[in-house]
Amino acid sequence: MRRTVGRGEGRPPAGLYVHVPFCLTRCGYCDFNAYAGLGHLAERYAAALRREADLAAPSWEGERFVSVFVGGGTPTTLEPRALLGVLAHLRARFDVAGGAEVTVEANPDTVDVRSLARLRAGGLTRLSLGAQSFDPAVLAALERVHGPASVRRAFAAAREAGFGNVNLDLIYGAHGETLASWRRTLEEAIALGPEHVSAYALTVEPATALGRKVAAGLVPAPDPDLQAEMFELACELLRDAGYRHYEVSNWARPGFECLHNLGYWERRPYLGLGAGAHSARGDRRWWNLRPPLAYLEAVEAGRLPVGGEERLGPEELHLEEVLLRLRTFRGLPAGEVPAGAAEELLARGLLARSDGRVVATERGMLVLNELVLALSS
Repeated sequence: MRRTVGRGEGRPPAGLYVHVPFCLTRCGYCDFNAYAGLGHLAERYAAALRREADLAAPSWEGERFVSVFVGGGTPTTLEPRALLGVLAHLRARFDVAGGAEVTVEANPDTVDVRSLARLRAGGLTRLSLGAQSFDPAVLAALERVHGPASVRRAFAAAREAGFGNVNLDLIYGAHGETLASWRRTLEEAIALGPEHVSAYALTVEPATALGRKVAAGLVPAPDPDLQAEMFELACELLRDAGYRHYEVSNWARPGFECLHNLGYWERRPYLGLGAGAHSARGDRRWWNLRPPLAYLEAVEAGRLPVGGEERLGPEELHLEEVLLRLRTFRGLPAGEVPAGAAEELLARGLLARSDGRVVATERGMLVLNELVLALSS
């Protein structure tokens, strides 16, 4: 079981996110800040991450980081030596708790026992594998380059390398996927026995290749009714397998909830390093330059690579608080919820009471925006 890290005294603990924008290929649905064909920048980029940490560290003195999440892109396109060098530098520059949760995302085709063993020995405690599906046709529709066998092989390698905390990322609702196919994917994922499962409904972003295909009528948009059925099936099968549904898209065995992502939903401060990474502290939100070359040039010139920022007013902060907390199994304290609005939503089965709190039911999670508007007015 992963080690939990307490909040300690004074300020709430913080999270540290590191973005690696390199990928083997660019998937058609992906709207993340990720790029194929930039592997030649890897060493330079790792050096820039260390330099950005140096630039950012003074303003984060006194903050304790209880989680580090290396995401992308595909961070494991970097050599283990480079990843571990960045991690060691972060520990030297920031107050990273000794028992911190340290996650790295991986494409199944970019890892093997040897590379994973090096990462595990170097302090990585959690692995998140981008499985997406165990149906070859669905993987093809998503333009993923790996097959189901690669996921099984990577998962076995993670276990052999000593990872006792593994997440499988899944996506549902791709063109051609049926409820039966989604059931098989869930059953195969559960059979592997990961500690954590993330399952996301496919969304179509206009600026992606998939978005352009949908706009041109070449591919139909995901069917929201079918996606709702798929969500309900995931809730049922994962619950029956012993996973707790602790956030809209996340299930975990008790004790293996993702500490880093809980930090986002609990509005704890977080610092993002890397091209396009976002940060938040108090009422301030800011984000880095997205293009990797622009990011590199700013950092190499000794400047923090901030691309923009905003300040949230009291009403915006309250709306964000309601939205984020309703996403989780902890919900909101009952005393903070307008009684009239809550009663109606309770009667409709969209909210439930639990230990003095009001939480979204799984039915309610399907209409989360409606709940947020009702409870924040």
